[in-house]
Amino acid sequence: MSLYTAFIRVIESHIVPLAGRIGNQRHISAIRDGFISAMPFLLIGSIMLIVANPPFDSQTSSSFGQAWLSFAKTHWDTITMPYFMTMGLMSIFVSVGTAYSLAKSYGLDGLTSALLSLMAFLLAAAPQIENKIALDFLGGAGVFTALICAIWSVELTRLLKKYNITIRMPAQVPPAIARSFELLYPVTGILLTVYPISLLLQSEFNLLIPAAVMQIFQPLISVGDTLPAIMLAVLIANLLWFAGIHGANIVTVLLSPIFMANIATNATLMAQGAAATQILTDPYWSFYICLGGSGSTLALAILYLRSRSIHLRTIGKLSAVPAIFNINEPLLFGSPIVMNPTLLIPLLVVPLVNAVLSYSTLHLDLVHKMVAISPWTTPAPFGAMLSAAWDYRAAVLAIVLMIIDLFIWYPFFKVYEKQLINEEHKQQEETISTRVET
Repeated sequence: MSLYTAFIRVIESHIVPLAGRIGNQRHISAIRDGFISAMPFLLIGSIMLIVANPPFDSQTSSSFGQAWLSFAKTHWDTITMPYFMTMGLMSIFVSVGTAYSLAKSYGLDGLTSALLSLMAFLLAAAPQIENKIALDFLGGAGVFTALICAIWSVELTRLLKKYNITIRMPAQVPPAIARSFELLYPVTGILLTVYPISLLLQSEFNLLIPAAVMQIFQPLISVGDTLPAIMLAVLIANLLWFAGIHGANIVTVLLSPIFMANIATNATLMAQGAAATQILTDPYWSFYICLGGSGSTLALAILYLRSRSIHLRTIGKLSAVPAIFNINEPLLFGSPIVMNPTLLIPLLVVPLVNAVLSYSTLHLDLVHKMVAISPWTTPAPFGAMLSAAWDYRAAVLAIVLMIIDLFIWYPFFKVYEKQLINEEHKQQEETISTRVET
């Protein structure tokens, strides 16, 4: 048995079933939906933060730059208010969205479950102090607590309903009122579980639940922001893609809490006038590692456009434009790259090279780290520059990585192209021979 055959068997017998179970697991799916539901708010908040921080030095000679700086300084509070009401409340949106999705997967009422999750999260993260609600953990710092509260509130509701611990109203009672009474026991359950823990931590350790949770997850966040961890995540994602499974969906869902915590940290530092510190963020993954989609295949789509193979040239025409917007399923399945041994090595190596080079560049502060979220479908150079608060060097880095990707993909592309050309010639000869015989 060849090494490649053994490798494929390991993937099919171990990796594919595990990845399938993870991808279909209801809690993982709910977390993914929770972050997706929060994304529009975070995008708006990111844009407002960038508007409040013009990409000009105070000594700039540009009249436009001076006007922008003056406007941002004069109206700072007004401009940044949407940022604080979106990015600053990130965990609230995540908690509500996650609970709603998880509740719907169980057949529970989504709205009441989302409200219950919100109550649990606010009890844990925003106690009233001197008639004011603390906001410190409503942003990225509270995202792990938000997920825990969302899952716990829905699971508590499900267990109570499973064992018929509920208040049942007569059939004549309107459904909305009946649902309100059914929620009384879950609300009481949250009050008797989350609130006492919050009070205990505050009185004994002077900590809120999110602070304690962050201390628990801090090693995970710290390790996750290291190059070896990033490379491992990239490798797993693309191995899954090779097997035909959307690896990025699985890996990025698991990384999403770290993505959000890191981008919130960087945005907060920027709002305070300090330098960003975290590297692993959603824009970093989208605009440096996955140029053109998983496997960083934008360069390959460009090569396909000039291919001598009819098949590859056709795929190039179909996939080049989507690849510019980081959508590459037509290329992955049309080439195909999936289960294609000829293209396996660059599928794994290219994004790893991008990860190493981009991480090193950001770690050395040669390019600003990401402080804002841009839609993942934004073309990479512009998306990188926007997410790095207008740092043009981010766009330059994305372009340099594309060029490097082109050189890595090229020899494997030529080998695969030769294989397909030979097959196409053989098919043409067989077609001509068949016509002659008939």
